[in-house]
Amino acid sequence: MIKPILEPEFKPAIIEIRNFNRDVSSCEYKQHLTIAVERDNGYIYRREFDIFAEGIDDERNTFIAERFIKCILWVVGGYKIYIHGSRKVFEDIKSFYSPGGLREFDYNFMSTVYEKPFEVVYVEDIKDFPEEKACSLPAGGNLKGNRVGFDAGGSDIKISAVVNGEVIFSEEVVWLPKLNEDINYHYDYIYKVMMMAIEKMGGKCDGIGISTAGVIINNQPMVSSLFIKVPKTDFEKVKKAYIYACERIAKELNKNIPYIVANDGDVTALAGAIDLKDNCVLGIAMGTSEAVGYVNEDGNLTGWLNELAFMPIDFNKEAMVDEWSGDFGVGCKYFSQDAVIKLAPRAGIELDESLTLAEKLKRVQALNEEGHEGANKIFESIGVYLAYTLAYYAEFYKIKHVLLLGRVTSSKGGDTILKIARETLDKEFPEYKDIQIGMPSERMRRVGQSIAAASLPEDIQ
Repeated sequence: MIKPILEPEFKPAIIEIRNFNRDVSSCEYKQHLTIAVERDNGYIYRREFDIFAEGIDDERNTFIAERFIKCILWVVGGYKIYIHGSRKVFEDIKSFYSPGGLREFDYNFMSTVYEKPFEVVYVEDIKDFPEEKACSLPAGGNLKGNRVGFDAGGSDIKISAVVNGEVIFSEEVVWLPKLNEDINYHYDYIYKVMMMAIEKMGGKCDGIGISTAGVIINNQPMVSSLFIKVPKTDFEKVKKAYIYACERIAKELNKNIPYIVANDGDVTALAGAIDLKDNCVLGIAMGTSEAVGYVNEDGNLTGWLNELAFMPIDFNKEAMVDEWSGDFGVGCKYFSQDAVIKLAPRAGIELDESLTLAEKLKRVQALNEEGHEGANKIFESIGVYLAYTLAYYAEFYKIKHVLLLGRVTSSKGGDTILKIARETLDKEFPEYKDIQIGMPSERMRRVGQSIAAASLPEDIQ
């Protein structure tokens, strides 16, 4: 194994799971474990594998099962876990995912997202176990007519008017959603900015595509940092802000206007797929946190959460703990500015505590540009993290292209991450040698997100 030079204690999930599978296969006493997770509209994600027979190594069984189930929850999403094959694993998982349990954060988060009580159930007879039910949502690549591309960020909205695939108007409008608790501010601002683009198209609109931060279910951000100031009592209303704006415009124009609200990570991956003219694209943005989106082999979105910032990718129990979720070894501590700041002391870099997180990142990047050896080791380490994690992501996603974005990948450090990830992946995982890892093209940076967002709704026939 190639170890990150600044964190040799890193235990990649893919290696730990493969070691577990190897040890179980050589054990005389084993049993089969079947796991499924249910989410909205009855969609089921199902996986199964062998574990040690109960009484052989229950602690290791539970650890691997818990880590893998948590990965499914943050990749796919869900509010109900089905387990068959081990009562001991079931009892442990049920105790973890409960009020006051080890995974109370996940329990509450998923209950909020899907608006259903979180459950862990045991299925006695495998014949009664739910079958896989996948979802592939046609989205993107529809560019006929006059379309609005709307990209909502934490400090601005990027608005575009797209006519038959050509951006005729694009502007960044200052927006301060995280500072405003008044839901009318959000209603009015979203509507007003959309109308800016429609007016540039002579008052015509054939579709509205919206890219936004948050967990999106049925065109609604069920959890979103953008509306963090809105009181909980008003959140049920504000999560419909995009829907209300689109329906208001449709009523004023007296026509049916299709619209789709999608997670900004998925829209980034879609922009990459359009730019590359290919599918199976995984987009990873390394910024304040880790944001991920995916376009499948059909060029569609999956309806999965893709919240890989909370997916455990380091199985070292002593790994850094995420302050929000309370868990160790999760993606946001390896693929964001937090990773750079975490590794700085190990690289011999002292950062002024009065600096913001973004300023600390810029300081390390400046040292790297100046040839600081320790700073370069930080980005080399992130490249190793990435290679092993891509091999693990490939357990869940069919990947042909990986698109790296975000402030951590800017300047010299991004080139180092890409180079080391490629070298490590080729050496350690030759089965994934065909995965292409790259950065966005200049065209995608400039107008790709606008076109991708605008192309989300289907064409009106």
